[in-house]
Amino acid sequence: MSDQQTDPNKPAKPHAVLTNPEVLSSPHADTGGPPPEEIEADEDLLVDLEDDADEIYLVHSRVSSMKSLKLERFMNIERICLRQNQITRIYLPDNLAPTLKELDLYDNNISHVKGLDHVVNLTSLDLSFNDIKHIKNISTLVHLRDLYFIQNRIQTIEGLEELKELRNLELGANKIREIDNLDTLIALEELWLGKNKISEIKNISSLTNLKILSIPSNRIETLSGLESLSSLEELYLSDNLLTGISGLESNANLRVLDISNNKVSRLENLSHLTKLEELWASNNQLSSFEEVERELKDKEELNTVYFEGNPLQKAAPALYRNKVRLALPQIKQIDATTNLTNLRTLISQYLKYFFCAEYFFSYRIEGDHLSREQGDGL
Repeated sequence: MSDQQTDPNKPAKPHAVLTNPEVLSSPHADTGGPPPEEIEADEDLLVDLEDDADEIYLVHSRVSSMKSLKLERFMNIERICLRQNQITRIYLPDNLAPTLKELDLYDNNISHVKGLDHVVNLTSLDLSFNDIKHIKNISTLVHLRDLYFIQNRIQTIEGLEELKELRNLELGANKIREIDNLDTLIALEELWLGKNKISEIKNISSLTNLKILSIPSNRIETLSGLESLSSLEELYLSDNLLTGISGLESNANLRVLDISNNKVSRLENLSHLTKLEELWASNNQLSSFEEVERELKDKEELNTVYFEGNPLQKAAPALYRNKVRLALPQIKQIDATTNLTNLRTLISQYLKYFFCAEYFFSYRIEGDHLSREQGDGL
């Protein structure tokens, strides 16, 4: 708070409530009401924030320079969120280093990763939706647990060797062709690589703690390279070029398997997956209810299956659901319900018609919609 004395007869100075520039031109805006407060670029947006604050949150605020925020006066900041601004360069004064744990610079104009060497206590870093080509200059951030580089221009996985405490790595929507240089990330539990140009699952044998592997919307033709991933619980491979199901012999802990939008013609090699809860196999070439019953009937935990768009559904749509129930009496969810109460379908439909920067969440939970929504497919 400013030390300046305030006149009790004058109206209080407004806090830094920021105008979303998109709202100013929105066709749905209320033109009859008072005009929104406009903000000059890079004015002191934090003037009303106490020196001992532990969080800075300025979203869609037209910030172009982190220096203009005068961060030197804050000594207890743990979280900084500057999403959807116009920042081109990372600037974090030394006083932030001891306490800063989370830095979110999602959707800015950053092209080079610099200025982070000294904030060694960071546990979460989000540089998604920027213009970054190379992952570098983060080797000192050895306490990182969550790292996000979604929707950049990265071609090679690199510069992560020292991040041995990393639990979650998100590199979706880049230009990556090979899975590489992850050998030392033995604590990794979640790896998200959707919408890249990957043709083979490889070089992940050391990731024995991996629980979630998501590689939708790539160019994968065969299931391989999963032999050492005995802890794997969720596998997302929608929108690839798979023709069969194999290579899952060592993945007995799988709970969720998504192979939607591939070219799989036979349901097979699933009998050992006794913990399976959800199978997403929409829009393939499956035609046999006998295979469905043989592979899935004994799975007591299985509650959700998606077979829509397969020949076994298209051949007799009116009888399809009853046939699935007869084959799999334990099932509670068959495809999407007509009233869209299923959360996965609800969110994917919303994103389909109101596309926003959070699309990555869409393929996290509904991988079979990603390539159609994003267009830049195989």
